[in-house]
Amino acid sequence: MGTYIGIMSGTSLDGIDIVAADFSASAPALFHKAMYPFPDALKSKLIGLSQGEPITLEEIGTIDHFLGKTYAETVNRFLAETGLDPNDVLAIGCHGQTVFHKPTGPMPFTMQLGDANLIAALTGITTVADFRRKDMALGGQGAPLVPAFHQSLFADATTSRVVLNIGGIANISVIEPNKPVVGFDTGPGNMLMDSWINHHKGKAYDHDGEWAASGTINRSLLEQMLSEPYFDLPAPKSTGRELFHQGWLNTQLALLNESVSPEDVQATLLAFTATSIANDVKSISEGELLVCGGGAQNAALMASLQRLLPRWQVMPTDAKGIDGDSLEALAFAWLAKQAMEGKPGNVPEVTGASRPCRLGAIYYPD
Repeated sequence: MGTYIGIMSGTSLDGIDIVAADFSASAPALFHKAMYPFPDALKSKLIGLSQGEPITLEEIGTIDHFLGKTYAETVNRFLAETGLDPNDVLAIGCHGQTVFHKPTGPMPFTMQLGDANLIAALTGITTVADFRRKDMALGGQGAPLVPAFHQSLFADATTSRVVLNIGGIANISVIEPNKPVVGFDTGPGNMLMDSWINHHKGKAYDHDGEWAASGTINRSLLEQMLSEPYFDLPAPKSTGRELFHQGWLNTQLALLNESVSPEDVQATLLAFTATSIANDVKSISEGELLVCGGGAQNAALMASLQRLLPRWQVMPTDAKGIDGDSLEALAFAWLAKQAMEGKPGNVPEVTGASRPCRLGAIYYPD
C-alpha cells in the first residue's frame, strides 16, 4: 500500500484540484480531495499567456516559478489539513498548467508551466511531471492522457461507455467491449461559456446554466461555430485555449453580422458545447455516457446532452462510484504511479504515438 498525490489545474483555470489515493487494490481508494484557488495575479497572467498576449522570457520564467511554488504550497497545505505524513507519499503527479499546445506541424510542441524541481524541493516528495512530451516525441498528440485510466475504471464486458470530461476543453474516452480504447478532444467544454459570462456578468461560471437557459439559441451562430475546421479533423486530435478563446468567439460574432443579445450568445455557446460533443458520441453504438469535470454540475448542459443523445444514458461518473470532480487529478496520481513503476501511461490508439511508453520525468527532492 502506498499513497500518491495527484494535482491538476485544467484549461478552465477554476482552481487547483488535489487528491490523495492508493492504487494497490482493483479499484482506487480516494482518501482525500480538495480544490484551492489560483492567486488572482497568477490566473490573469495564465489566461493572457494562453491567449497569445505578448510576453517576455523573464515573465515566462517568473510564471513557471510562481506556479511551481504555488503547487508546492498547495501540497503542504493539503498535507497539513488532512494529517497525511509526507513520508507516506510515494510520489506527486503534477500535470502543470498548459499554456500552449500545438501537436501538429513541422515542429510540434506542448508547454506546461510549474517548476517540478520546486515542488519536490519544497515538499520533500518525489514529483513526476512533464507527462505529455514523451508521447509527442514518439509522434503522438500528447493528449488526451486519461483514457488508459478511464479504461481501468470503467471497462465493461457488455456495455459501451464513453467517459466525457467537461473542463475548459471537453474530451472523451470511448470504451467498447473487445475493442481498443480511443479518445480525443471534442472541442470547447466550459471555456467559452465561462469567458462570456465573466465578461458580461463578472461571474466565474454560469451556475447550472441558468443564464444560458434565459436566452434563445441563435441557429445561424451555432452552425457557423460548428463549421470550425477542427471538428472535421480525424482522431487522434487535441485542442485548447490557443484555438477556442475569447478572440475566436469575437471573430465568430463579427462574421455573423447581426446583433445577438448576451444571453442568446450564452445559450448558443451551451448548445455549441453540447452539440459538438453529441456529434462525436452519435457515431458510437448506444450505451452509457459518464460525465465528469465541472460541466457535469451544469444542469442545463447535462439536460441538453440527454436531449441530443436520446439513446444514451447520460449520468455523472459519481453514479458509478467515482467522484467526477476528482477524476482528472486522480488520473495524474495514477500516471505518477505508472511512471514510478516503469509502466506505460499512454495509449497509442488514442494519441497516435508509435508505441506505448512511460510518461513523465521524475524529480527527486534530494
